[in-house]
Amino acid sequence: MACTTTTSPAGGGCGDHPRVLLRSFLSPETCKELEFVHRSCAAVGYRPSVLSTSLPHLAATGCGHLLLPFVPIRERLRDAVESFFSCHFDLFIEFTGLISWCKGASIGWHSDDNKPYLRQRAFTKHAVCYLNDHGKDYKGGILQFQDGDPSSIVPVAGVKFSVDFLSIMRSKILIFFSQDVVIYTADNRNVHCVDEVTEGERLTLTLWFTRDSAYDEDPKLLTFLSQTSMSCELADQNSYIPMPASDNMYWFSYDQSGFDIRCARVHVLGFSFHNSGEDSTSVLIAEDDPLELLGKRLRLGRGDEVFDKIFSNSLHALQVLQFYYWKATELAARREQTAIGSRTVSHLIIQHSRGTELPLPCNYTLARTIFESYNNAEFAFEWNDFQLAAAMWENYSEELKRKLTTFLPYWLSNETIFVVDSSELQSRTNLILQWRMGSSSFFSDIAGLLEEAVIMSVDVEVDAIFLDSINYHQKIVSFGHFES
Repeated sequence: MACTTTTSPAGGGCGDHPRVLLRSFLSPETCKELEFVHRSCAAVGYRPSVLSTSLPHLAATGCGHLLLPFVPIRERLRDAVESFFSCHFDLFIEFTGLISWCKGASIGWHSDDNKPYLRQRAFTKHAVCYLNDHGKDYKGGILQFQDGDPSSIVPVAGVKFSVDFLSIMRSKILIFFSQDVVIYTADNRNVHCVDEVTEGERLTLTLWFTRDSAYDEDPKLLTFLSQTSMSCELADQNSYIPMPASDNMYWFSYDQSGFDIRCARVHVLGFSFHNSGEDSTSVLIAEDDPLELLGKRLRLGRGDEVFDKIFSNSLHALQVLQFYYWKATELAARREQTAIGSRTVSHLIIQHSRGTELPLPCNYTLARTIFESYNNAEFAFEWNDFQLAAAMWENYSEELKRKLTTFLPYWLSNETIFVVDSSELQSRTNLILQWRMGSSSFFSDIAGLLEEAVIMSVDVEVDAIFLDSINYHQKIVSFGHFES
């Protein structure tokens, strides 16, 4: 989506308090996709009442393919930052993550380079993309700057203002839309705070940029991806199934109480986790630590019904459930178009019997207090739609996994994550097809390379050239990136 740039009312620009607003930077659908990723993958964050979904966390939990929606956003944001601040050097991305501030979260006045371990941020720029709306999805959580204009930024839904816009501008408060981005420096020219969130979740995509390559997140992330993603064979149809991190990473503490984030997310949507029925002793085995059950195979229930599908673990079930709510409108439209006159129920429901719900330690009252303002009552739940969502989620995940497998060699060779040009993909595809088909032209290319090395008296070992060429192409083929 094309974006427009708006600086502060006082024309701060790159002056005393450099900050800039990029209007309509993200499409509504992109915001919803990132929201889906966060609500199905987040772990506890760096501050109380804060949840975080970082790219390394996605890779570590078998969800490296879910970083693909971030890639074009990162590139566009880096270009925008370099352009606005007239950077005559390359910026590196230090951190990319989805951050949600829940009820009770806040932070006082500070600059973002105010700790000794953050000194690399002396030249850092901070970009915050707002993904949901103040007053609709959450209350409180206003970003305020100590000096300069605007003094406050309030994300609101759409263009329906419930306040006098002119009076707001006179108060130096900037009306801000979800899908917009604010960029500012991390030093003391932009000291800021965030008011306490009093209800709901304030969701943002946050990026840090630095000029110090030692803090570039890409090389470390690529090492992680190559170790996790490439260990899965392309033919493995379950390679996109998420794998939970340690249970403590999902424990949300609040006022000497708490809950497991996975349980809470499911509960506030009206669902519960149930045993799979495959192993009657599983509950007894996990008596000492009931949360271990969330890493085992299980089912989802709603009311007095339990869905027949068995999920690999709680994250698998949660991801499908959140995908359903992301695509609910589309699913309902499909049902209306294809199920007219049909009374066939294609899924299997088993009745909720006593003892099937997992005995999990979770303060559900607290969970509702923290998460329930996320409104999902806009449509009626249908098991048929949910079954279709499960199939759509598999297709969605398989496609992202295939793309990740295709892009990863390019990223590794360049030591950075970027949008791979389609023409380059086609060129590589043709080369691999030649290799797989035993095309003589491929071997002619190697012969030509050897002949050129001899004629030009290049100081290389002929055998080494040949072996490097063979090894390179064998490695590409072994990745299984291209289908013949």
